[in-house]
Amino acid sequence: MGPFAKCRQCGDGDLVPLSDFSNQGASLMYKAWVCTNIDCGYNVKIRSGEIVVNEPITYAAGRSNLKDMPGGPAMRRNHR
Repeated sequence: MGPFAKCRQCGDGDLVPLSDFSNQGASLMYKAWVCTNIDCGYNVKIRSGEIVVNEPITYAAGRSNLKDMPGGPAMRRNHR
């Protein structure tokens, strides 16, 4: 797959597709598109047939944002 569309919000990242599963276990291909630039976070999602743009992103493992994750921008800045 690729090449991906450039993010029109930041112009630096690419919009990449994410898939998910429904409550009944059916595969949902390309349910969301998110910017690869973690400082941008632009996203487009489909929820119950509605298009949702720039909904706040939640992260696994109790972290408040991707910048706090190992290898995120804060870690890269502090370990150069």
